[in-house]
Amino acid sequence: MISKKNIRQISPWIWEIPKKYKKGMKVPGRFYSSEDMIKNAFDDRSLEQLSNICTLPRIQKYGLAMPDFHQGYGFPIGGVAATKYPNGVISPGGVGYDISCSIRLLKSSLEADKIEKYLDKLAQGFNNVVPSGLGKGRSKKFTIGEIEKIIEGGSQFLVEQGKGRKEDLVNCEENGRLSEASAAKVSKRAKERGRDQAGTLGSGNHFLEIQKVDQIFDEGAAEAFGLFKGQAVVMVHTGSRGLGHQIATDYIKLMLNKMKKYNINLPDKELNCVPFNSEEGQSYYKAMCCGANFSWANKQIITEEIRDVWKKILGNEEGLSLVYDVAHNIAKIEEHEGEKLIVHRKGATRAFPPGHKDVPEKYRKVGKPVLIPGSMGTSSYVLKGVNSAKQSFYSTCHGAGRSMSRTQAKKETSGAKVKEDLKRKGIILKSHSLKGIAEEASLAYKNIDKVVEAVCDAGLSKKVVKLKPLAVIKGE
Repeated sequence: MISKKNIRQISPWIWEIPKKYKKGMKVPGRFYSSEDMIKNAFDDRSLEQLSNICTLPRIQKYGLAMPDFHQGYGFPIGGVAATKYPNGVISPGGVGYDISCSIRLLKSSLEADKIEKYLDKLAQGFNNVVPSGLGKGRSKKFTIGEIEKIIEGGSQFLVEQGKGRKEDLVNCEENGRLSEASAAKVSKRAKERGRDQAGTLGSGNHFLEIQKVDQIFDEGAAEAFGLFKGQAVVMVHTGSRGLGHQIATDYIKLMLNKMKKYNINLPDKELNCVPFNSEEGQSYYKAMCCGANFSWANKQIITEEIRDVWKKILGNEEGLSLVYDVAHNIAKIEEHEGEKLIVHRKGATRAFPPGHKDVPEKYRKVGKPVLIPGSMGTSSYVLKGVNSAKQSFYSTCHGAGRSMSRTQAKKETSGAKVKEDLKRKGIILKSHSLKGIAEEASLAYKNIDKVVEAVCDAGLSKKVVKLKPLAVIKGE
């Protein structure tokens, strides 16, 4: 296992695993961390996994890990790897099982203080209309035909059906749809699993929160994003649910059997991959695009449900408008320094700078909105992309990052205690069950403030606002 003697410090915030550390490494591994946080960097296999991704065929520059990194499947969560397009590899482990797990932030025109007496009613209303929990779905299922339209059309299909606003698409990564999606590349089992899960929250670290803008660090960017101090906002964190999980399962199994065909030998079978331009690589990419479209559609349905609750309870006709929706588990074809690359981000967020063509025009002068959720009961952040993030393929962190296993968290605390702790902080918790709540306690995660400080000091993004939780809706 890797230890501190195997790494070298490049800067106060950048550490490197040299190519000589492991046979087969084609590039160095770099990870971002403060001196304080690096003490726990060797507690799991995440840095060993980082060295492993540096052995991927046609990987470019570095394998990377953001400050919230921790052990995952194949790639560390927080991992970033770019391979040469079109014959570099694509790896399901570099995307993850929850394809296009992402964050959506909705803003209101109201101050949080003005809705304080309605908070419990709002939280309960959200909990009632948005199914949450492991495997939980909606009572009414979509047909297979409808699911195929959703996974090929994403949020765009739903908005065309009257489920949303045109501005929702403008303010969503890829305008809510990856056009390369092909339903024919998604198994019947995956489609079946998605039939009742479009418009559901799921379990684990997924959540729906009512928050308020607590601090502003960049007045100009905050104004561009439509955010003001004391404002009530709503954050949604979920992904592609069982449909995305099944896509990953199907293609991991396929690629494990096909690596020999392409003479790919890697130190960890969890890094299973094939050339992007191969038949199998293209099939996975098109299926992954379907998973991403399902994720955006999932949050689009949730958005419409909570808008209805918001208007019904508050009588606020303007309601909730979308600031942005950004993915943090996905592979994208991007141009960097004049070269096309296949950029894998697993637990990492795109952070494009001002002027970049992939930043929505309304935000182009200030940079791409970057949404960073905290752990349950802690603050979240809105950051913005900066030019210096070129060093990380314009990538930054995606959250706090686990520091403790779910098993250990359950030994340290209980769901009832977490609920009581939140109550003492003035935070409402709504969940259909306390089962699983302990696994997501804030003690099981890194300090979000330290993680954000690290990415900002390293030049990967810049703070815009800090968001304080007021009410949390969690799956069991």
